[in-house]
Amino acid sequence: MPCRPAASHVPAGFRRTSTLLTACAGIGLLAACSSGDRSDNGLTAPRNHLLAEDRGASGGDAELKGGVNAYLWRATLDTLSFLPVSTADAEGGIILTDWYTPPAAHDERFKVTAFILDKRLRSDALRLSVFRQIKQGEEWVDTPPAPNTASDIAARILSRARKLRADNGNRDS
Repeated sequence: MPCRPAASHVPAGFRRTSTLLTACAGIGLLAACSSGDRSDNGLTAPRNHLLAEDRGASGGDAELKGGVNAYLWRATLDTLSFLPVSTADAEGGIILTDWYTPPAAHDERFKVTAFILDKRLRSDALRLSVFRQIKQGEEWVDTPPAPNTASDIAARILSRARKLRADNGNRDS
C-alpha cells in the first residue's frame, strides 16, 4: 500500500508567510555576523574584548602577561606529586589537585589549590589553599584542615624551589 503524505491543516498562505519570515530572520542573523572592522583580506578583524574589561592587577597594561617562576612551578609539582593533579596551567600559574585519601585514613580526604603569582622566587609569590573533608555516614562534609597545613606545604615548596635554583647555579633563567 503506497504511503501518502498526511494532509496539512495549515493554510497555504500561512506556510508561505512563515517561510518568508524564517528566511528574513536567517538573512538578518547572517548580516549581524558580518558586521565589524574588516581587514585587507575581507575578514572581520578579531576583537579582544577581555582587554577592555580586565587589564590585570597592574591596572593599565594593555598586554596580557603570563608565565611563572619555573623553580616554584617545578617545586610545587614535585611537592604535590602524591596528589592526583586535576589541572595544571603553567602560563596562569594554577595547579588544582583532585581529592586524595591517605592510605591510613579512609574517612578523610584532601585537595590542594596552588597559585603561583609572580615570576620571581619569593615566598609571597605562592598561595596555597588546602581543603579537607571527612566522611559522615555516606556524605563528605567540609572540615577545616590543621591551621599549619598550608604553611607547612608552602615551606616545603619554597625549600625545594631554592634547591632547584641552587642546583642550576643560582640562575633565574
